Amino acid sequence: MSFYFSAYSSPLLFGFLQAWIYAVLLWIRGRREERLSDVLLGWVLVGMAFNIWEYMLGFGGIEILWRELEFFPRTLGYLFPVLCCFYLKTQFNADFRFSRRDIWHAVPFLIQLTYHLVVFAQGAAFVRYWEAQVHDPYHIGEVEFWLGIIIDLYYLYLAIQLYRQYREWIKNQFSETDSISFRWFRNFLIALTLATFLGYLMDGLSVALNLNFWQNWWDELAKVVLIYYVSINGYAQIQPGRRLTFQTPDIAPTLVTLSSDYAPTLTAESGTERQPEPSVVPLLPDDLLPLRNRLLDFMNAEKPYLEPDLSLTDLARRMHTNPVVLSQVINTGVGKNFNDFVNEYRVEEFKRQLLNPANTHLSFLGLALDCGFNSKATFNRAFRKFTGTSPKEFAQQ
Repeated sequence: MSFYFSAYSSPLLFGFLQAWIYAVLLWIRGRREERLSDVLLGWVLVGMAFNIWEYMLGFGGIEILWRELEFFPRTLGYLFPVLCCFYLKTQFNADFRFSRRDIWHAVPFLIQLTYHLVVFAQGAAFVRYWEAQVHDPYHIGEVEFWLGIIIDLYYLYLAIQLYRQYREWIKNQFSETDSISFRWFRNFLIALTLATFLGYLMDGLSVALNLNFWQNWWDELAKVVLIYYVSINGYAQIQPGRRLTFQTPDIAPTLVTLSSDYAPTLTAESGTERQPEPSVVPLLPDDLLPLRNRLLDFMNAEKPYLEPDLSLTDLARRMHTNPVVLSQVINTGVGKNFNDFVNEYRVEEFKRQLLNPANTHLSFLGLALDCGFNSKATFNRAFRKFTGTSPKEFAQQ
């Protein structure tokens, strides 16, 4: 039994090997660093490898799956979208551990696996009989197919919702979010969705146009590209210096937006700070008003926003208060999430330093780093958000 290398089989073989090599590397690192997320991402890659190995072997001239292993489970099937979703959970919450109630997520996969193994174990003759008399006449294969689509869409929805909730959470916990935004996985979800629908489209075209094995290949190549993206970006993902402990909230917090700012605003004409009074009374309990005033005084006097990695927990510890209470004060009493609250102070600090003649030798980025920003992209995004213009345009004004 030899493998035939061709323009069809070789890319699939390289993708298959790429997935397994990085899966092993992730398992080793996950065990060494006790990181469950790496272990699960390794299994995600294994699932992606099994999604292409039928075509890989077929184009390579190896027909063992259709001869000796007919009806044997060939992919992770219904378990694959579950693994993707739980990988996100373990990245967002380093303390996450599986519990008994999580077993139900694997029930559809276990039922499908048991069904195929029991039939396969009866022998090749029984498999042929079962397919001809039961599996095909009763459309069990079609039921499996459509159930797979439903499960894919369900866990895709859960993953997207989880990602959106996480992004809102980090805005209320950290002043720097780019390094922990996991945008690569958001892109993976988008690409996985497109690749999945491309596969469904090719299946439909195969039936409608009676495409042969060689013509129904392009969606498999798309899966190979996805393997390379996930393996390289997933393994290179910079792990946060802090242990993330995000848990899905029962009810998403609602921010009360006020019509005025509490951050100091710098006027370009005078170069002086002004602290505007709110025109809308904050919806904050009276007993928390002193803490809000103390917070504003602390930000102006101590300038903790100059620390690039400042978090809500850090600020609460320095103010000797509870992070949950401080978050309520910022969200409701100031009308901003923690990320915007801190970054606006940094923007105002940048504007103040820009007007200082002693800083004329520094670049915009140099000034931004001195003001607490840790990247050019974050600085530019925050500056435009709070001023409506770019740093260069502001300097020209």
